[in-house]
Amino acid sequence: MTDTQPTPAGDEQQPTPDSAATPPLPAGPPAPFPAQAPAKASGKPSWRRTLVTLLIGATAGAAIVGGAWYTTATGGDSSDHAATGLPADIINTTPDGTFTLEGEFTLTEAAISDGIGGCEGADGYDDIELGTSVTVYDAAGAVIATSFLALSEFDEAAGSCTYDVSVEDVPADEDFYQVEISHRGKIQLSAEEAKSGSFAGSLGD
Repeated sequence: MTDTQPTPAGDEQQPTPDSAATPPLPAGPPAPFPAQAPAKASGKPSWRRTLVTLLIGATAGAAIVGGAWYTTATGGDSSDHAATGLPADIINTTPDGTFTLEGEFTLTEAAISDGIGGCEGADGYDDIELGTSVTVYDAAGAVIATSFLALSEFDEAAGSCTYDVSVEDVPADEDFYQVEISHRGKIQLSAEEAKSGSFAGSLGD
């Protein structure tokens, strides 16, 4: 009869299910960490962004209001007067209580070319040229503003010379004004004519 010796418990090899069913993994680099989802933007606006937005809006609003005020204060052509329904003396008067008297002065006799694109007077009218004085007087005859002739235009066919007249800083509180070119005598005009750019003077036959 053969004796069967039991295998010692410490020497008994029992295969585990994992080692029997799953082959060993190949060696390789470690797996990368999973990408994290970007953080969601906060629903509350940044106080700096809000401040910048408010400043931009305030600046734009001030520019619009300032532009509207400038257009009203400085006036414009006759279409501006009709659109606003305000008198010319209100449209053209600046905040400091003055206005610019504008218009034209024409020498209708002995006008010649000045050789530089303009014209001037001759034969007794040689005091009429670019730079000739323009004087504005109040109702009492006192000098209240001065300027000079500029931007002449020669009409050779008509033998005339026309100058632009522009006198700034004329006080706006007079009922009528007098304008003199050189020493050729005063031309009187109403306050409305003076403030609406309607001055028109001429010299010659």
